[in-house]
Amino acid sequence: MDGNARKENHAERAFTLKAYLADCAPALGLMALGMAALALVCRLQGLGVEGSALACAIMAAAAATGVAWDYLRKRQHYRDTRELVDALDKARYYAALTEEPDFLDGRLAHETIVRLLASADTELSETREQARAYREYVELWVHEAKTPIAAAKLVLADMHGPQALKLAREIERVEGQVEQALFFARSSSLANDYVIRDVILKDVAADAVKRNAHLLIEKGVSVNMRVPNDEHVLTDPTWTAFVLSQAVVNAAKYGTRTLRISAWTEEAQTPRARTVLELADDGCGIPAADVPRVFDRGFTGENGRAFGQATGMGLHLAAVLCERMGLGLAIASEEGKGTRVMVSFPHDRRRLS
Repeated sequence: MDGNARKENHAERAFTLKAYLADCAPALGLMALGMAALALVCRLQGLGVEGSALACAIMAAAAATGVAWDYLRKRQHYRDTRELVDALDKARYYAALTEEPDFLDGRLAHETIVRLLASADTELSETREQARAYREYVELWVHEAKTPIAAAKLVLADMHGPQALKLAREIERVEGQVEQALFFARSSSLANDYVIRDVILKDVAADAVKRNAHLLIEKGVSVNMRVPNDEHVLTDPTWTAFVLSQAVVNAAKYGTRTLRISAWTEEAQTPRARTVLELADDGCGIPAADVPRVFDRGFTGENGRAFGQATGMGLHLAAVLCERMGLGLAIASEEGKGTRVMVSFPHDRRRLS
């Protein structure tokens, strides 16, 4: 629900005098009947019209004063509560920042909310602990899985021929999937596993190409690297190489013959200065209807279904990692002509866009 809808919803449910009187309608009706009965009794006791009217007026004034006092104190409480909830980023702070109201239904509601928040906080702690345990298990599994992969590479180093190349490609593919599992586990963690430092952009791009060398060779993809040797950026090299690898793998999967990797600076000498690294291929391209959803988790699109090799996780993870590092990630594509993936590195790390 957006801000405007939330405000409208609050306006509809605001603690107004009209809403309060409507809620108290049964009690007010009984008061009116009570005053009518009082007037009748007064008349039966021999009081005149003026005496009966005075008794009813005193009762009405007392009732109106009580209703007004009850309305004003409740209105102030609910108004303060609503403003506090609107201002809070996290509902868990509600109990610590509110006082228990001095009327019964307010105290009951407050106690219920506090108990619910305490229960939710406990569930959140348990969920975090489960996520931490899962992440540690995945990291341990990845560590164990890398040992036989490394051993297989050593054995493969003494093998030659087409079969050896195919086997190398399959080992590379397994290694990529293992690495993807590791980054997926880390991407869902609240901890910062990355270290932003000054790196040479060409080295990071070359690392991404090297990781997928056998796939590029198998698919007959040539790489045209046009990144300046002295281009420095602020990023985590391991995470960034993984992000770039997703673009390299996708380019190779979908009919690319030439992959051009280039870099340039935009809006230099301004607070929004950034270095942009572009990976442009001449593959089959992405259908226009699929482009807005390429970063969605699990989305494979028309090409993924046609080629049968997509999991829908690579670009999603790339987007998540870029967001965590404060990098920009964009994609442009034209079906039948190719795809461009652009990663932007802000020069001022205090800016995240």
